[in-house]
Amino acid sequence: MPASRKLGKSDAAKLVRGASRVIAAKGKKLTRFPGGKATADVVAAMLGPTGNLRSPTLRVGKTLLVGFDERTFSEVLL
Repeated sequence: MPASRKLGKSDAAKLVRGASRVIAAKGKKLTRFPGGKATADVVAAMLGPTGNLRSPTLRVGKTLLVGFDERTFSEVLL
């Protein structure tokens, strides 16, 4: 998929369905959700103000990381 392609609400929902957990960071707020079910709260936490998927977004195994939180990245990636 080209990097210039914008990912929106339906793309975010697909990503959640394939994950066992979702960790979303917005500013200093960190929210953890169970994966599998794309509820409105999970999808909203994954989208930025323009309605596109927040970056960075990484899938590490069955964990989906959305937004940047240094501590969480260290825990999940190391």
